[in-house]
Amino acid sequence: MTDDVQRQRIPGQAMKEAGSAIETADVVIAGGAAMGSSLAYHLASHPGFSGRVIVVEKDPGYARSASALSAASIRQQFSSPVNIRISLYGIAFLRAIGTHLAVDGEAPVIDLKEGGYLYLDHEGSINVMREINALQRAEGADIALLDADALRARFPWLEPGEDVVIGSLGLSGEGWFDGWALLQAFRRKARSLGVEYRTGEVAAVETTGGAVSGVRLADGARIACGSLVNCAGSGGRALAATVGIDLPVHARRRYVFSFTCKADIPNCPLMIDTTGVYVRPEGENAEGRMFICGVSPSPEEDESLGWHDADADSQQVDYSYFEERIWPSLANRVPGFEAIRPGRAWAGPYDMCLLDHNAIIGPAGPDGFHLCNGFSGHGLQQSPAVGRGLAEQIVEGRYVTLDLTDLGHARVAGNRPLRERNVI
Repeated sequence: MTDDVQRQRIPGQAMKEAGSAIETADVVIAGGAAMGSSLAYHLASHPGFSGRVIVVEKDPGYARSASALSAASIRQQFSSPVNIRISLYGIAFLRAIGTHLAVDGEAPVIDLKEGGYLYLDHEGSINVMREINALQRAEGADIALLDADALRARFPWLEPGEDVVIGSLGLSGEGWFDGWALLQAFRRKARSLGVEYRTGEVAAVETTGGAVSGVRLADGARIACGSLVNCAGSGGRALAATVGIDLPVHARRRYVFSFTCKADIPNCPLMIDTTGVYVRPEGENAEGRMFICGVSPSPEEDESLGWHDADADSQQVDYSYFEERIWPSLANRVPGFEAIRPGRAWAGPYDMCLLDHNAIIGPAGPDGFHLCNGFSGHGLQQSPAVGRGLAEQIVEGRYVTLDLTDLGHARVAGNRPLRERNVI
């Protein structure tokens, strides 16, 4: 007993103690990027858990991981309470990263910059923006609405034009950070607590009597376990299908472009234009201030570009997409971006939930099977709260500190989308 909580024991551990030749674990996590490693850390540090955790990761260098390839940002500007609450916990976790993830007295450095998010919108959206802002502020988010004159006064380099009449600005608690450093911090801390990492891919889940009994890896190896958590990113849909769950999660290719600019663009937040194009600062070099940018295409544009499942893992970047789709929007909104020097760019797969662009989290299917899929580009910022919540589900059978039920599989099974109005 620890703190009056009985330490969790799952059938896999008993099989190991009985001398079974099959390798066993209490929990297997399929996927060891930010989400899987956050869960591993939260499980290993939970006072009611003393079992064995194995994380199976097919790309141990994370070369194709969305966690390593994303823009690594955090915001509270969502339109659903559960997402706002997840990010409020996330920013508190990131601010106290050393308290949570230090190893041997060495705190990770994630370079958190609370530069804010700025959503620009047109006249037809004023009432919706006000409604969403009221919800955000009621949840404790520090978000302000600015009219066109206030936008010009605060950001002299911005040209709202005739179409932008309102902006939603995060005054604190929003910004960006080093996503690679956060992923590695979760992983290092989990390993220091006894979590094992294995190179491989979970190809199928085995069940006995309606409950998870083990997993089979792509190389034929087997691990007996009582719980399996599907953190497989863009491969999550295929893994869920092995237990009869059809997830509306598909891989979509996303580009991130960088450029430098000599014009003075002070105090630039992560800005989302009315066209959906986003841009944010990324330090400085000898050529000027650096920025990264991108856009989430509409489903129709995704289809026309061929950025779907089979093509999502491609590393090839179409630079004409920056020239024709992104740069014109940026230069129109920020005249200082008319003269820039393009830099490197990269492509990566996002696990997009096509039902509603929200994650699918929690138990589903056979006993012991848990989903952690479809984050649609929000995985890094949501990894602290979701990792904690799933650890609570596995150890205590319920969400304790933050109820994530609204993101459960029941909404998928019932075709009840959780509509998120602020999608980028």
